[in-house]
Amino acid sequence: MKLVVQIPCLNEEDTLGDVIASIPKKISGFDSMEIVVIDDGSTDNTIDVATRAGVTTVIRHRSTRGLAEAFRSGVDYALTHGADVLVNTDGDNQYPQSSIPNLVAPIAEGRADIVIGDRETGKIAHFSAGKKLLQRLGSRVVNQAAGTRIPDAASGFRAYSRTALLKLNLVTKFSYTMETIIQAGYKRLAIESVKITTNPKTRESRLFRSTPEHVMKSAAAIIRSFLMYKPYAFFGTLGAVLGIAGLIPFVRYVTVVLLGIPGDFIQSLLLGVSLLTASLLSFALGVIADLIRINRQLIEDGLALQKAHQKVQSISDNHRA
Repeated sequence: MKLVVQIPCLNEEDTLGDVIASIPKKISGFDSMEIVVIDDGSTDNTIDVATRAGVTTVIRHRSTRGLAEAFRSGVDYALTHGADVLVNTDGDNQYPQSSIPNLVAPIAEGRADIVIGDRETGKIAHFSAGKKLLQRLGSRVVNQAAGTRIPDAASGFRAYSRTALLKLNLVTKFSYTMETIIQAGYKRLAIESVKITTNPKTRESRLFRSTPEHVMKSAAAIIRSFLMYKPYAFFGTLGAVLGIAGLIPFVRYVTVVLLGIPGDFIQSLLLGVSLLTASLLSFALGVIADLIRINRQLIEDGLALQKAHQKVQSISDNHRA
């Protein structure tokens, strides 16, 4: 089996060397291992640090495309170069690379498709009370949307099986962490968590400029993924709420008319009809969105087969070479 460890980087010259040096050279269950650095438009000496540390594969983005794009570049490389398992870690040395054997073990043993490192954020000293609360709330929302039980949904220290890499398709440009969990939950991939420690903080996050921005972007990614894979849950609920709200003034109008109560109640009729119309539109949008979901699923199944074929063809070409 082949293991690929990818490290997305943006100006990580100060910490990248320590990350690479601390990655185990040999991991039980794997015949070969390769370290891949994805440089997302760094303007410092990140690439020089990587090459001096012995990394022979550096994927370079000429401009900064974001963490999700860097992750996707690593996935494409892993699939086309025969990886059986892909580990994603960060270049800021947040995660202990000595935990990689524990991270990949559930996949190597055939128990999981995705394994996520649980940082136990409630115990991290440099996390503020507000950040701990947001981390806990975010994980709860993602788990509700995905039908999973992941204690640290925002953790970027992860291992993916080949099957998971073939089935997952990223849409968001912000961060892949939330979206991949929701997709994995919808596609019934087996997900596990392993507890890890964290190294001392080296810098502030570069994913966002402020906490409100992080919350808004994360919420947008969660809502988009939820609507993509569970449209009925949203539009059906919205339609039901609007329908019940519309029945109240409509029934009121019908009742007063039948009882002959004097007065002008046309406003109740208009409000009821408007809400009931909106309810019907919501249900119609749910049907349309579900048809789009089915079409997307067929396309994604085709993409998974195409990726698998590319991998087989790449291995075949390497053997002939």
